[in-house]
Amino acid sequence: MLYLKNLSCLSYLKEAITLFDSTSIAVTIFIVAYALIISEKVHRTIVGIFGAMLMIMFGILSQETAIHHIDFNTLGLLMGMMIIVNITAETGLFNFLAIWAAQKVKAQPMKLLLALATLTAVCSAFLDNVTTVLLTVPVTFSITAQLKVDVKPFLMAQIMASNIGGTATLVGDPPNIMIGSAVGLSFMDFIVNLAPVSIVIFIVTVFILEALYGKSLHTTPELQAQVMKLNPRKQITDTSLLKRCLFVLFLTMGLFVAHGALGLESATAAMFGAGLLLLITFTRDEEKIAKVLGKIEWLAIFFFAGLFILVGALVETGVIKMLAAEAMKITEGSVEATSILIIWMSAVASAFVDNIPFVATMIPLIKDMGAMGITNLDPLWWSLALGACLGGNGTLIGASANVVVASLAAQHGQQISFIGFMKIAFPCMILSIVISTGYVYLRYLM
Repeated sequence: MLYLKNLSCLSYLKEAITLFDSTSIAVTIFIVAYALIISEKVHRTIVGIFGAMLMIMFGILSQETAIHHIDFNTLGLLMGMMIIVNITAETGLFNFLAIWAAQKVKAQPMKLLLALATLTAVCSAFLDNVTTVLLTVPVTFSITAQLKVDVKPFLMAQIMASNIGGTATLVGDPPNIMIGSAVGLSFMDFIVNLAPVSIVIFIVTVFILEALYGKSLHTTPELQAQVMKLNPRKQITDTSLLKRCLFVLFLTMGLFVAHGALGLESATAAMFGAGLLLLITFTRDEEKIAKVLGKIEWLAIFFFAGLFILVGALVETGVIKMLAAEAMKITEGSVEATSILIIWMSAVASAFVDNIPFVATMIPLIKDMGAMGITNLDPLWWSLALGACLGGNGTLIGASANVVVASLAAQHGQQISFIGFMKIAFPCMILSIVISTGYVYLRYLM
């Protein structure tokens, strides 16, 4: 009887599909999913999973195609670094760094915020920005707890700094890796062309953060004095484990820097490091292995998987390509107009849609424009890189690092709301794109 009821439900589902074309269904599911994420009435992980499954149930994507759209390079990188960071945290290293950093700036909250933001931006230029926030966020929670100050301004600053720093180099953000690979641009090409404007944007962002939070971040002289009296070295609880963790961490970072030359993906480097650290640390201790794996941010992992499938449905139905192609027609082949359109379209789109599939769609379109007569494509490539990377600062789901920081915050009982984040970050993102537009125009189009 139950079997017959299931068959009846499936037949109704198929009839419903025939009433609407797949594109309309995909767009509807996508819009509803994003509306629920923004409203925060349903947890974003549930929305991601259920929305993805609806795409498969309605036949927009097959299960195999959906799996193909899940970017394992992102998920593998996240899981690998989470394992390494979780094991390293047991050594007391992050408490050591927190106290050391606080003492360097005399335990003054605003100066500490700026110092941690600068550290995050620099590290994000040479490591993936997700890896960077996984390393810096535990430090942030530790030191803000010591000083009893609100951690959210620190997290906001590090999210924005990670995306700005990641814009500056080839390896800093996935869109840059994709563009560099497709066009044949080197590490130094990105440094020369994107690092200068990234530095300017970071400095401007720092001034904005100081204006926003400078008067509200306060601690007491007593707490500052207590922090200054602490001995950072006493925070290290397991020297032997620390040595192994640092060895694996530096080895993994080396693989990140050299992964292109070695023909490896960043996820492979991260998972290799995680596997090696588990091997030399726990070997056969099933209880400790289970404990470490249990600390992986599975909510973030499943949210990303669902989000990749949701966006993949728009790719498969041709929605993203159609929107991009129509936008290109507006410029009528003008390199100046096209560059400006690409940077703004990429920024706005990347604030709401994962920038990886968007950039994957834009790369062949820009190449086609070269075949149609635009001889100088450099302004278009740099516009795409700037828009896609900096656009990630627009919303809480605009970049992988944003989601990871939000998940870590939730684990510590701190909720970063979608609207609350957007109120501060979106205007900062728009200002960064205004600066980038002026930079592209003055450097490449005059």
